[in-house]
Amino acid sequence: MTAPEAEYVYMVDIRQIPAEPLVLEPDEEARRRLAGRFAITSIPAMRAVVSLEREGSRVTANGRLTADVIQPCRISGEDFPVSVDEPIALRFVPPMGTAVPDEEIELTADACDEIEYEGTAFDLGEAIAQTLALALDPFAEGPNADAFRAEHGLNDAGLTGPFAALAALKKD
Repeated sequence: MTAPEAEYVYMVDIRQIPAEPLVLEPDEEARRRLAGRFAITSIPAMRAVVSLEREGSRVTANGRLTADVIQPCRISGEDFPVSVDEPIALRFVPPMGTAVPDEEIELTADACDEIEYEGTAFDLGEAIAQTLALALDPFAEGPNADAFRAEHGLNDAGLTGPFAALAALKKD
């Protein structure tokens, strides 16, 4: 069984790190495929500006991801626009093996996410796609969510939890 083809690939060779920031803008086809992967309606625009800095075999990527997405409301199912503006702080590192460190490692909010890569290149496009996925709210509610709840009797304080929607249907 082969792995599915990546939706957005932008390979960076660690031997040729550019001095200027990279600008990544997936084309329409890549954005369409990413929207399908993330179970959202569409991604009309997506852009990342990333500066890379090499430290031996490690590469630090810092920048910003902006995107306009259309996603369904998790209450009403209606599509609504969402703007994403997310900082990028990643570090690409060679494989570290399965060794467990002897001491506890404390991570701070400022710590970079580390992504392992094989060989002399890493896929910055996939890392940017994952950054977008993490920035999306999987339980996003659109502007009409409260009206939908009221219309379908989902605001009743006694009807909360996973079976509230089923109870509302039973009333009809």
